Amino acid sequence: MTTFLDFEKPIAELQTRIDELRQTAEGGAVDIDAEIGPLQAKAEKLLKDTYAKLTPWQKTQVARHPERPHFKHYVAGLIEEFMPLGGDRAFADDNAIQGGLGRFRGRRVMVIGHEKGDDTASRLKHNFGMGKPEGYRKAIRLMALANKFNLPVITLVDTSGAFPGVQAEERGQAEAIARSTEACLNLGVPLVASILGEGGSGGAVALAAGNTVLMMEHAVYSVISPEGCASILWRTSDKAADAAEAMKVTAQHLKELKVIDRIVNEPLGGAHRDAGAAVHALGDAIEESLAKLDGMSPESLRQARRAKFLAMGRI
Repeated sequence: MTTFLDFEKPIAELQTRIDELRQTAEGGAVDIDAEIGPLQAKAEKLLKDTYAKLTPWQKTQVARHPERPHFKHYVAGLIEEFMPLGGDRAFADDNAIQGGLGRFRGRRVMVIGHEKGDDTASRLKHNFGMGKPEGYRKAIRLMALANKFNLPVITLVDTSGAFPGVQAEERGQAEAIARSTEACLNLGVPLVASILGEGGSGGAVALAAGNTVLMMEHAVYSVISPEGCASILWRTSDKAADAAEAMKVTAQHLKELKVIDRIVNEPLGGAHRDAGAAVHALGDAIEESLAKLDGMSPESLRQARRAKFLAMGRI
């Protein structure tokens, strides 16, 4: 059963009414099709109208939806023969940042991304997708491996930000993020990055400095969370909606600003309503992006990446 967000309350009420009618008719001879049909049509129209005019804050809520597909769902749907690789060969293995070898539609690739988890136990295990220094150092190691064996890199970004704990700072969080970003920029193989849900701060950029940056339709990408921005500017997180509007966090804003290259359309009502369709749509976009990068030399890939990021923010 779909979990409804606060702004979806009218849709939830209609769906509850439809479910109650269906339960009433179960096992009986009552024909309720004539009553359910108009209600279903009304619910679908309301869903379409609602999602056609989402505010940046509402999109942030959709991006954080607990049922939204994560790294493991995209890997299961797109990557064959996936072989996970763990550890940074220095301290530990970080469960928030996952990676490994596999085949994507016939290509051998390296896949790296954030895993948030989808229930309480798995979210705790994966630290809610907030990477630690050893996670970013693992990513660096896997990118070096991909570079050595000439494997395209696909990154799947979904994090509210890197882990802010004292232990992470003690182990060099900022340095690890900077080195991971540098590794992305220095790759001599194609790098296609995809923002699945949240793309938060340096913790996202460290895996997203690619030749092509894709972004799901209802994902968000920003230097700080709306709540964090509101707490700094207005001393209260109650202004998060205003912050989200001012920060231009949505895929539509970022495409206009040329921070990302392409928006991947989601099923009506968000990726959580039809995960399979969302995974397939992203797979098509990644395949097209990799095809455009085929045949480019290592130096051309690096130069294109450099030019792409240096051009951001210029008028």
